[in-house]
Parts: sequence; C-alpha cells; structure tokens
Amino acid sequence: MGTDFTNPVIKTTLISIAVVFMLSGCVSQHDLMVEKGFPLPYADGFDDGCHSGNKAGGSSFDEFKKDVNRFNNDKQYAQGWSDGFRQCETEQEAAQRQTRMLIEQQQLQEQKKANDINQQRALEREVMKGIDTDALKSLEKQ
Repeated sequence: MGTDFTNPVIKTTLISIAVVFMLSGCVSQHDLMVEKGFPLPYADGFDDGCHSGNKAGGSSFDEFKKDVNRFNNDKQYAQGWSDGFRQCETEQEAAQRQTRMLIEQQQLQEQKKANDINQQRALEREVMKGIDTDALKSLEKQ
C-alpha cells in the first residue's frame, strides 16, 4: 500500500519536517545566542553540545562534536556544551518518538483499511454461497 498524502497525520508530519528544515537554515542557534548576549565560549560549547546531543538522540544529520581541551579548561564552554547536549538530545529523542508514533499510526490505519476490505470480501462470499451464479457466468462470455 502506498502513502496516503491526503491523510492529515501524514500532511502534518511532512509540513512539520519542512518547517524545521526551513527554519534551521535561516539563523544558527550560535548566532542567536551571541546576539542575545551569551558569552562566546558558552555559545560555542552549546553549539558543539547540541550537535552531539542530536547525534546521541538519533539524528543521522549530526556528528559528535567536542573540543576536549576547551571543555576541560573553559568553564563557560563546558557549561554550554553540557546544556546544549542535554537540551538537543531531549528534543531529538522527542522528535524521533513523535515520528515513530506517526508512522505506527499510519500503519494501523492502513491495516484497518485492509482488514475492512478483507471483511467485506468475506461477507460477500458468504452471501453468495447459496446463490446459483451459473447464469451470471454466461454473461462473462459475451
């Protein structure tokens, strides 16, 4: 069975994914943090930690990123990295969970539809059991 793009669940999922991709390309989290007055080392650490947290949360698009020397020697970088990691890992896990739930919901809907069709066919066969259909077969040959 193919994907039903008219299904509200599928449409919502696709729109959500598109919005995330569009927004992620506009301004980086790092730049926003610096503009809001966060110290540069904290913003650097948060950015690195966020990439790492996304990876740990299941993202295929991020890589683990950590400047170990800065983490060990710069408290602001270390705090930013830890904060970014926790926040982004949690958000990524939630997004992964939501995606799995939507896919499962779609599969259940498709299975219900298939079950309904099979039930209808079984009912039709049961109704036709005692009926002489020989006359109908002759119509097929015409």
